Amino acid sequence: QVRLEDSGGGLVQPGGSLRLSCAASERTAYTFVMAWFRQVPGKERDFVAAMNWAGMRVLYADSVKGRFTISRDNAKNTAYLQMNSLKPEDTAVYYCAGGSRVTTMTASEYDHWGQGTLVTVSE
Repeated sequence: QVRLEDSGGGLVQPGGSLRLSCAASERTAYTFVMAWFRQVPGKERDFVAAMNWAGMRVLYADSVKGRFTISRDNAKNTAYLQMNSLKPEDTAVYYCAGGSRVTTMTASEYDHWGQGTLVTVSE
């Protein structure tokens, strides 16, 4: 079973940048689509970005368009989320996800999840 390990979170000031990484233990059909979601305590997990294997289909949540960039290095089985111009409302636990089907914003379409990495945007 593929394992996803996300990392790169931390404390950053508003306007700052962070890059999250998601390393998959192996290349499988379940990493055909890689995505990022985020969750604030007491709220649902929200979609952030997704990209398919070839990078031909990329989705972003409206709230992060123009600030966040998803990418992947298939040779390293790793996906990334570059986050620029961070805002306090971006504070959340960020989770990477892997799926074998469609590139989608729907969390239930993803089969495997990382353990989460905390991003805090504050002065």
